[in-house]
Amino acid sequence: MATTWLVYLVRCRDGSLYTGITTDLDRRLAAHNAGTASRYTRSRRPVRVVHEETGFTHSAALRREAAIKRLPRPKKLALLAERPVSPKAKHTTPRNATRPRRGHPPHTP
Repeated sequence: MATTWLVYLVRCRDGSLYTGITTDLDRRLAAHNAGTASRYTRSRRPVRVVHEETGFTHSAALRREAAIKRLPRPKKLALLAERPVSPKAKHTTPRNATRPRRGHPPHTP
């Protein structure tokens, strides 16, 4: 049986969006928030999942990721509005961990 891949978007602390693919979103999100998943998100932690699409083969996930990355920011935001992530998803980070208070550095455990 083939492994099922998914495409995800995370919103970084600075409000930017990062698109990636994985077979295990919880593991990948933990790696992003630990600073070991990508150079881009390392300095923009914490990140939280704002969009996911499941049921891809590896090659289809790569194509979908590339298509999303080519979209201008307004179209990415429209995509998020169309298919939001369930608020009960276990891979979302706590709300207070996504935005530091103004004038204060983010909390790092």
